[in-house]
Amino acid sequence: MAKFFTPEDKLDEIIEETFPDKKILETKHILTGWTNIVIEVLTDSGAYFFRFPRNPFWSKMIVKDATVCNFVDGKTSYYTPQMKLCRDSSGRPFSVHEKIEGYTLGDRIYHLSHTALTGVAYDIAKFIKELSSIDLKEAPAKVKYPLSKFLRELDYKHYDKHIDADHDFIKETERKNLVHGDLNLGNILLDENDKMIGVIDFCFSGTGNPEMDVARILSRPVPEGFEEMFLAQFSEVQDVDRMREAWKNIDNGYAEHIRTHFPEINLNQL
Repeated sequence: MAKFFTPEDKLDEIIEETFPDKKILETKHILTGWTNIVIEVLTDSGAYFFRFPRNPFWSKMIVKDATVCNFVDGKTSYYTPQMKLCRDSSGRPFSVHEKIEGYTLGDRIYHLSHTALTGVAYDIAKFIKELSSIDLKEAPAKVKYPLSKFLRELDYKHYDKHIDADHDFIKETERKNLVHGDLNLGNILLDENDKMIGVIDFCFSGTGNPEMDVARILSRPVPEGFEEMFLAQFSEVQDVDRMREAWKNIDNGYAEHIRTHFPEINLNQL
């Protein structure tokens, strides 16, 4: 029996079964979801996002996403989704969370004023520092899953062909701090005043080197001057350049996988 979802599944019925006390007004498929089929659902009591994993690998990781989100909630200065982990009648996991009103940094970064860009650089650095300082003694095991182990599994068990992700280096430089693991521009949320308000998508999260989050931000194009003002928020960064190259290779490997297996997905965020 399948452990994941496809567009052919009766997802609207699953949504209705999940919300028996709500009136479904509208559903909208979000075509930028790489790892999950993402559906925005407007109800008579607000908007929600449903995430249905696309394969067994992401079915396992959506459980981690929900676990980490709920553990991190309230432990930083920024909003993180309160994830409800659900299962359909066949036992397949999917998640639901309320929509956070705002814009992704990826959508706004080239439209920000210098002042707003400076503020965002400060806030991202603050989030990385706060996240990496969280005490993990009482954290669930899934929260402490090493990022290096996840990235190796992603590469060798999920990609169609092996990529040069510098796995040994990532392992050698790993620490016991909590990291987001995929802190790209699309996972950072801004409000209508272009101030950072939240972070989403924690399925890559685990223990690792906070510099991996620093490098992830800089692994995709950013406006001139942003990198300098962002790195200025840290007293020392040693391995960001090498980690950034690893992230670029991870992105390229996944983009190739998506183009091969899910051509309907929008890859414009790369």
